[in-house]
Amino acid sequence: MRVRWSIQARDDLLKIGDYIAADDPKAARLWVEKLRERARRAGRTPGSGRIVPRFERDDVREVFFRTYRIVYRVLTREILVLTVREGHKLTDDVDPDTD
Repeated sequence: MRVRWSIQARDDLLKIGDYIAADDPKAARLWVEKLRERARRAGRTPGSGRIVPRFERDDVREVFFRTYRIVYRVLTREILVLTVREGHKLTDDVDPDTD
């Protein structure tokens, strides 16, 4: 399945990259690419992510890469990445119906 990134998820990746780049720009690029790759893998097997407990919807799932959560919605021909954030941060501001 195709992977599409919501505006919020793209902004999340930029913030993550900027934060890491303050110490090591090369590491920041590699880290962001690893997060993108994890999302691509989720696109290949979208049902393998766990259902996000807060939403309790079969179409809203999450996968993890180390301490980061990638929350996505499964659509007909694609997954829409809703947010990328550290695992301990809440998803209260995430709208699962966003496009």
